[in-house]
Amino acid sequence: QEWKNTFATWDPQDFCNISQIVLPTNTYWSPPIFILERVNGQNSNLDYMVVMHNGSFNATQPFQVTLTCSLMILKFPFDTQTCNLSIASFLHPVTDLVMKTRRTPAEMMKVSQSYFLTDGEWKFTNLSIIEYIEQLDDGQFSVITYVISMQRRPTLYVLNLILPTCALYLLDMAVLFGPSSLEEKISFQIAIILGSSMLAVILNNILPTSSNKPPVIGT
Repeated sequence: QEWKNTFATWDPQDFCNISQIVLPTNTYWSPPIFILERVNGQNSNLDYMVVMHNGSFNATQPFQVTLTCSLMILKFPFDTQTCNLSIASFLHPVTDLVMKTRRTPAEMMKVSQSYFLTDGEWKFTNLSIIEYIEQLDDGQFSVITYVISMQRRPTLYVLNLILPTCALYLLDMAVLFGPSSLEEKISFQIAIILGSSMLAVILNNILPTSSNKPPVIGT
């Protein structure tokens, strides 16, 4: 966060050329912000801000947060999810506080990709920023929303689920139309049903719970 306070300025030449100082966050006013989709989180103990001689305040607060996100798993495991991270300050209306982003979406995308783990289940694909005014009761408040797009890496699911399922059904068709006797076909069909049931249990365990349409692979 960066903001200006015209009452906290000084001439560095009058104070041994000191152009900036570090103070606790509660020393001066700082804009309180809230993440609307937040359900859990862990704040850091970095409760300090940098004050420049021209009245510019700079505060950095790294913390880990868990957000709510509506999943669309119809194309699982080839799905792409879009989640929002909305930052607002409902203690000060837009007449007192207007929030702006310091970096462009392209710059934020580059910085985010450098921090995001590239060997996980998800691939960070896009980031866009929306600045708007939220009408709440009798007041208007400034809100910034980061729209984050993530694409699932399907390789693990293809190798462990889709390929074995296709192999089972191809084997089922080969035995069904093969020259084997009826008893052998029945016993092999029972084995295939058991194998399909195991794959169904695995699929049920790895599918994310959602109230929207079930994924095509589950159907």
